[in-house]
Parts: sequence; structure tokens; C-alpha cells
Amino acid sequence: MSHTRILPADEAGIAQAAALIARGLPVAVPTETVYGLAGDATSGEAVAAIYAAKGRPSFNPLIAHVTDPDMAARIAILLPSALRLADRFWPGPLTMVLPAAARSPIASLATAGLPSVAVRMPAHPVMRALIAAIGRPLAAPSANASGSISATRAEHVARSLDGRIPLVLDAGPTAIGIESTIVAVGQDRLRLLRPGSVTAAMLEEAAGMPVDTADGGSIEAPGQMASHYAPSKPVRLGVAVAQAGDYHIGFGPVIGDASLSPSGDLAEAAARLFNLLHIADASDAPAIAIAPIPETGLGLAINDRLRRAAAPR
Repeated sequence: MSHTRILPADEAGIAQAAALIARGLPVAVPTETVYGLAGDATSGEAVAAIYAAKGRPSFNPLIAHVTDPDMAARIAILLPSALRLADRFWPGPLTMVLPAAARSPIASLATAGLPSVAVRMPAHPVMRALIAAIGRPLAAPSANASGSISATRAEHVARSLDGRIPLVLDAGPTAIGIESTIVAVGQDRLRLLRPGSVTAAMLEEAAGMPVDTADGGSIEAPGQMASHYAPSKPVRLGVAVAQAGDYHIGFGPVIGDASLSPSGDLAEAAARLFNLLHIADASDAPAIAIAPIPETGLGLAINDRLRRAAAPR
């Protein structure tokens, strides 16, 4: 495949992306969280093309993105607790892992052979327009090579996947900057599989049931592998004073070479996280050091990504 094209995410660009997806080719598109690599979730061949472009392990399931509750109900069983969460957080950065519907059209490759399916209703108008143009759910993992830093800008995608996919739709930097919260929804409890901007406390309040945050060990959703979101350089966490040669990413009072948020704002830090990791990875520094981030609220999701970025690989 030739170099990956970047087009504006306007009506013409969306039409070109839809035509490519209809041919079974994956296309990178913006969402409110990160850029996703979208393909027809009902086609095993299209899902295989996503895996091939990312180099992604086939036991790692993908999220099916929908435009409305009716589309969600065709692929998953929407338990009462799921309907409460959908009413509160959809469209938005929440993915629910639900029992697959009896005649769910989602390709088994997208669910990694599990009896459940991960479903999200994104808020970004470009992603929503693309799903509507295809008329089917779109599988869309983060648009980067598997295990590497997630993409929050079109140029991140092009750098990671150039020549592996035909097109990136460019709508500028993403608003939230980290992937969606993923929760497994049961009859009487919720299990947090991946933290995000929708926190455990928010889920518990909306659903009226407890949230289990313990890691069950098995991979049920994206982003659960120990090493993930990883730069090519060693990463050290909780570093207030960097060593010589480090690219130091600061936060709050720790200034660093660049800061996630000089004011200590966790939402700003989440939005800037992956872009600063890309900048640090492209620098001449041999290692990356990151200032301490509070383990509260959105800080839990940021630290989750950072621990996986720093994990041995």
C-alpha cells in the first residue's frame, strides 16, 4: 500500500472513508477520546484487516461503535443497569461489555470468541456520521500499532500506521485524550475493566449498584494487556527530579521539559497525555520520566495508561 493519505474530516472526506470501509479496508477516524481505526464490525474480513494493520493479538477484543440504542440492542442484551448507564453517559466515553444478543451480527473475530460484546455510542460527529453512512456498527480500536502510544492527532496515526491503511480523517486533536472507560455490566454489579473519564464513582451513582475494580486476570476488553500505550524508550513514573538525559514530563509544581498541566488540572493532563508521550518518544532523550500524578478521579485513568506504558516489554 502507498503512503497513508490525510484528508479533512468534512463531508467529502467522510464519503471517501465510507467507501473504503465498504470495501473492507480500515480507516482512521477521530472520536472524542482518541483516533480510532474503523472497520465494519459485522465482517470477519474487515476485522481481520484492522488486526493486520495494527499487528494486534487476536485474543484482544474490539469495541463495536453504534449510533443509537436500537443499533446497540441488535448486537447486545441491554440489561436494566445498562439502560441506566446509557441514559446517563451515551453518547460519550463509556464502553459497556454486555451479553451478546442471540442473533448478534458482530463478527466473532471482533469479540475474540467471547460470549460478550463491548459496545460504545460515541459523541464525535465525524464518527457518528461514518457509522450512519455504513449503517452497521464499526469496530474501532485506537489507531496506532498494537501496544504503542495511542493517537490523539491525525499525524500520530500517520506516523504509526503509514502505508498500512489508506486514509486518516483529520478533525484536529481529540477532546478527552484517553480511551473510553470500559465496564462489564451484570444484573447486580459492575466490573471496571479499564478506567477512563467516566469514573467508578460516577458509574456507581448512575447505576445504583457497586463497582468492582479488582482485575480478574483474563482479557475481556481492549487496553487490559500489561504492556500497552508504550513508547519505544524506557519510562519511569513518579519522578519529581529527572536524571540527566531524561525527557521529563511535568505536572503541577513539577515543571519538566513539558507539562501535562502546569495548574494540576487532570482533564487537561488527560487530553495532553498521549501527545506529550509522542513528543518525548521523538526527542533525542534516551529515556522518559514522568512527574507524580494523583491517584484520584481522572488520575486513576491517567496512571493506568502510564503504568502500562512503563511496563516491561
